[in-house]
Amino acid sequence: MCGIIGYLGDQEATPILMESLKRLEYRGYDSAGVAVLEMPAAGKANHTSITKSEAKVDMLIEKLKANMPTGKLGIGHTRWATHGKPTYVNAHPHTDCHNRIFVVHNGIIENFAELKAELQAAGHEFTSDTDTEVVPHLIEANYKGDFLSAVRAALKRIRGAYALAMFSTDDPELLIGARLNAPLVVGLGDHEYYIASDITAIIPYTKRVLVLGEGEVVAVTPLGAQVSTLDGVSVQPKLIHVDWDLSQAQKGGYRHFMLKEIHESPEAVANAMRGRLTDDGIVTFREFDVPDEEMRRYREVLLLGMGTSLHAAMVGEYIIEDWAGIPAKAMDASEFRYRRPTFSEDGSLAVVLTQSGETADTLVGLHQAKQRGARTVAVTNVVASSAARDADGAIYLHSGPEIGVASTKTLLAHLISLYLLGLRMATVHGRVSLERRHELVESLRALPDHVEGIVARENEIAKIAKKYSRYRNFMYTGRGLGYAIALEGAIKLKEISYIHAEGVTGGELKHGPIAMLDENFPVIAVCTSSATKDKMVSNVHEIVARSAPVLALVTEGDHSLDGVATDVFVMPAVEEAAGAILNTVMLQLFAYHVAVELGQDVDQPRNLAKSVTVE
Repeated sequence: MCGIIGYLGDQEATPILMESLKRLEYRGYDSAGVAVLEMPAAGKANHTSITKSEAKVDMLIEKLKANMPTGKLGIGHTRWATHGKPTYVNAHPHTDCHNRIFVVHNGIIENFAELKAELQAAGHEFTSDTDTEVVPHLIEANYKGDFLSAVRAALKRIRGAYALAMFSTDDPELLIGARLNAPLVVGLGDHEYYIASDITAIIPYTKRVLVLGEGEVVAVTPLGAQVSTLDGVSVQPKLIHVDWDLSQAQKGGYRHFMLKEIHESPEAVANAMRGRLTDDGIVTFREFDVPDEEMRRYREVLLLGMGTSLHAAMVGEYIIEDWAGIPAKAMDASEFRYRRPTFSEDGSLAVVLTQSGETADTLVGLHQAKQRGARTVAVTNVVASSAARDADGAIYLHSGPEIGVASTKTLLAHLISLYLLGLRMATVHGRVSLERRHELVESLRALPDHVEGIVARENEIAKIAKKYSRYRNFMYTGRGLGYAIALEGAIKLKEISYIHAEGVTGGELKHGPIAMLDENFPVIAVCTSSATKDKMVSNVHEIVARSAPVLALVTEGDHSLDGVATDVFVMPAVEEAAGAILNTVMLQLFAYHVAVELGQDVDQPRNLAKSVTVE
């Protein structure tokens, strides 16, 4: 998730671009850059000054202060790398062969490889490893004197997600923006205009904002902003007035980054699948492009993680064993590093899960697995992180930066990534029919909308959370996938509310934990559809017999706990794997609203850090 900004107006563009990029840095900080159309000397052609940094925005700002471009039109970018390492040449803006067209981009061009090959065959020369660079070249290929028409023609060829800001030296008073599956807004000032990834970047300058719709293009001139479709049909955009102050805008208007990131979960789920899953259930990972014959050799899978990543690993263990029929084992990375397990030669895959790619214990586990002969793959959110560099391959989450300490949207992306890996292994091992693959594809592709549906019930969840916030102890219980989700629900609650919570399997209750239960020790029971749902119903009856309050998550249409559980939260009827993700979102919102009710600092819980880089 990158940050983009564009400016056209009466002021100098460079200071505005610098300030806006600093506010957008939470969206990515692998590299940064600006392009400013400088005012030409008399009789001279228009000239564009490009300044880039292969590091954070602060380094870019220092470069700009030393050599400040002057001009009233410019674009800027702070990068979260997806295609190509965070280097100077991969930093945005990108341009065409003749340095006439300049583009910054947030998103992923899914068909960039075929477009790039086509353009190279036509004589275009590329200088970066990014997917973005195809955009200015594609515009150039369609340019016949009308920049806006060339942009529309180019964008019709692009698949994937984009938020773009662009200009051409041939049109010094034209700034163009476009969006598809990525947010883009237009700020309306006094004889000046802004195009940005989100309102955060422009809130100091204007409170009037146009919100672009899917597949829409905005052409900004000194006369105003005109919005249209890719076919050139005029559109009346939505105009909103923003009442936020700057500190609120940094959170996108949400009270906390954690809540903002939960609301970003539908996009995170979609991004984790984008470009990786065909209609027939064939899975490909660009950075873990293993041939079928090699994938077929993997006869055992080790999954390593810590905290929330370990819970994701536990779900992955269940999915890989169930779908692919291969032994799988999830392990605490900090414990694995002190063990001496053996791996079958050329037949083991070690999957390390780390949002940051820098978790110390997980990195040690990765290195030890490699030393013992396992093939390794890192499932991480950070391109070029230590885990991504050190593993044999990488599966990137594409979730964008996650600022809240308590992992939310990245957990869902981890789960999706493991589901796709499980489906990939099941396919090459011949364990899943075409019909079953179609069912799984349908279930996975419906997930963003289902997640959105749970998020939309936030007020309902908040009321339940308020009711339960008076308790100081909680037990979470489930079976199968539900057990891993119960553990995750418990850790979320104790991370941000400081309430004691623990997760246990339903079968383990009678072997000790049930002794703790009474009327002041509520239980959150994951009772949604699964092979062990009836067993969980019996567990709830045992809990209720001990007078403990029960909040049960049940599947729509299941009335087996009506009048038994103290409270019932009804979940959509979906595949069990999909249900695990929906249950997770519900429990994240539950924990969040309990913590808010108690007045806790949700984004910066005590004693915790976003990335644990020491043992």
